[in-house]
Amino acid sequence: MSLSEWKSRESFAFSAENPTGARNGGTRGGDCEKLRPCVTIRPGETLTLADVEGPGMITHMWFTGYIGHSFILRIRWDDCEEPSVEAPLSAFFGCAYDENFETVDGGYAVLNSALMLVAPGRGYNCYFDMPFRKRCRITAENRSGREETLFYMISGWRGEISENALYFHAAYRQEHPVQKGRSYTVLDGVRGRGCFAGVTLAAGMNGNNTCWVEGEAKLYLDGDVYPTLNYTGTEDYFCGSYAFGNDIILNRYNTFSGLYAGLYAIYGNDRQAQYNGQQRFLLYRWHVKDPVWFEKSFRMTLDNLGWTGPRYDDYTTVAYWYQDAPSATPFALPEDRDMIMK
Repeated sequence: MSLSEWKSRESFAFSAENPTGARNGGTRGGDCEKLRPCVTIRPGETLTLADVEGPGMITHMWFTGYIGHSFILRIRWDDCEEPSVEAPLSAFFGCAYDENFETVDGGYAVLNSALMLVAPGRGYNCYFDMPFRKRCRITAENRSGREETLFYMISGWRGEISENALYFHAAYRQEHPVQKGRSYTVLDGVRGRGCFAGVTLAAGMNGNNTCWVEGEAKLYLDGDVYPTLNYTGTEDYFCGSYAFGNDIILNRYNTFSGLYAGLYAIYGNDRQAQYNGQQRFLLYRWHVKDPVWFEKSFRMTLDNLGWTGPRYDDYTTVAYWYQDAPSATPFALPEDRDMIMK
């Protein structure tokens, strides 16, 4: 989009200071006065963060405060009761290991990409375009046993959208551990016409780290028996090489965060993990310049493989895609207690 080209659109933004997103609906406080900077969500409560009629587009979401796995983000499009986006808040933004803050590099993890930004201290930002025709509803459920606070800003615009606009979807999945000898399912059960947009992966090592990135990513289109897109290794799918530097020259993993791919955080190693001996990696891959189109169905798997054969690491993913109609997410969420990854 060009900012220098006029569009007939009405901007809106939902926040704690303007919970209805209404024009002229922000704070009644004076200069330098905060009246309601955040919201409190009680245990078991689901709070509506945004409810807006269309047509229009969600263009940016920002969250901080409590941003762990016990807050469940859900987005519903048009008249659908089932959410098309359902994931723990932290995992949606690529931070499934939400209790880990200091990386092996000695600082906060920073994800600096075209579609997601995780700023130091866990400022979560999403820039996926999310068009809707009739209505958009965004909620947060607190599945923890205590009251928590949330700071948020959800912005976008009302106006005409393309007749070919697709609906944004995102689905969480985990296997702790991956079943040894079987591919990990990133996404399955997608029916319709659309475009696969990418994935975030949190990988926790179980046992010796025998080059855990040997596993292939396989993408199946429209009922494929064999994958049409078949990457040669996990680091290759996430646009790296040689185990992200661990297998060549310097012989150590190296973090990076690019526009469309990254291994942006590593937590824990033999010297640093005082209470957590598991080495952990956070990765992302966006199919912006290489979108994966499908006409009828889509499925993606990821092998968990090392030099010595199949592994049994902990895998946690969120898959992101667009579809021609709103659809419920294909996986049921685990219980909150089963998401704890300490």
